[in-house]
Amino acid sequence: MTGIGPIGIGPDDMSDEALIERIAQGDRMAYRSLSLRHGRRALGLAFRILGNWTESEDAVQEALLKVWTNAERWDAARGQFKSWFDRIVVNQCIDRKRKPAADQLDESYDAPDPSTTPHQNAEGNEMARAIKAAIDALPERQRAALALCYYDELGCAEAAGILGLTVSATEALLVRARRKIRVALTEMGLIQAGDLR
Repeated sequence: MTGIGPIGIGPDDMSDEALIERIAQGDRMAYRSLSLRHGRRALGLAFRILGNWTESEDAVQEALLKVWTNAERWDAARGQFKSWFDRIVVNQCIDRKRKPAADQLDESYDAPDPSTTPHQNAEGNEMARAIKAAIDALPERQRAALALCYYDELGCAEAAGILGLTVSATEALLVRARRKIRVALTEMGLIQAGDLR
């Protein structure tokens, strides 16, 4: 494969659907283009589910490898490439969360903002750590639904398709996730009962 589409159109100008068809034929340039197009966004999704950059990078690498090896299985009639790929990423993340955790360094350290006081930094960091801990404590499916709907700003229907659930089941996951986060923050004394509705 040359990596050039019809009438001299390069992979960067092709739709995801056209690229995945070319990948199924072994076109490495199409694979590179699709990986660059979706890799960064997928890494963000994986990080919001896993909470660890190294694990997230590995999950996205595995998902991209699955795209390369299973490109012929993609079916345009079942939805967009992006939804199919996001589902692969989410499944990789869930699989990784289920495996026993190895000792890892805390990657959540964030240098203080020089424009704020140390007291403001401490309060902000405490809330950020508490929210991250509450999200990390959620079951995998709730965390994935939260990441897709709130961070990736997908509609509930698209998130449901990626998760392989109904819209009402996805909405229920979001309700339970928000409730658990609210309870955790209330128990820590960081919010008052009734906040974050």
